[in-house]
Amino acid sequence: MPRAESATARYGDGTCILFMVYVNEPSTTSSMPLVTLRTKCHKRHSSFYYSTLTMNQDIQKIIRNILSDIRVELSDEFDRNFERQAFFNEAWQRRSSPTRPGGDILIDKGTLRKSIGSRSTDNSITFFSTLPYASIHNDGGEIKVTAKMKRYFWHKYLEATGSFGRKKNGERRNDKRTIQLSTEAEFWKHLALMKVGKSIKIPRRRFLGASPEVEQAVKDIFEKNLAKYFEHEFKLK
Repeated sequence: MPRAESATARYGDGTCILFMVYVNEPSTTSSMPLVTLRTKCHKRHSSFYYSTLTMNQDIQKIIRNILSDIRVELSDEFDRNFERQAFFNEAWQRRSSPTRPGGDILIDKGTLRKSIGSRSTDNSITFFSTLPYASIHNDGGEIKVTAKMKRYFWHKYLEATGSFGRKKNGERRNDKRTIQLSTEAEFWKHLALMKVGKSIKIPRRRFLGASPEVEQAVKDIFEKNLAKYFEHEFKLK
């Protein structure tokens, strides 16, 4: 029966492992999987008997089919989380900053969404992101303000103030757009004035990981492929 666990790790190339699926018992030295499928295959089945070689070949084929179906199904479901603005039924916390009021979360330019990929082996699939900030959004946590971040905040502040609507005499307009930009400018100024080392809390907005919905999808695919195999090979109706 499928079982879910949680973990975050990194490959040597820096890609962030956010989700893994195994179809056998992972070794104690491997990264902890989020979902593990444990299969128990018996060589003897009531009225029939398969040789070890044939059974092993059949098992490998079943595993390949299961992993392929899981990869397609979960890739689609994880991508849809950005459309749902939620991790399945777990709604993402709304943005408290005044930037892009009412806009969608985590899909400003779609970079994070597009960064999610997957790679597979003979017995596992790994879902990952190539972006270093993917895990902090997925898991939540705190980040420390750095000098580089402060420079970026000041850049955004100047960008906002430079876009103010102006009258012919140079005075700032009070139209809706300028008022919004003024609010954004104050937000960026507040961040820019933070001291280096101060913590900023990032809320958890999961888009990859284990959940009852994921477990059910994996379980359904697992059982569907086994039923299809037995029906085809042994003409079970």
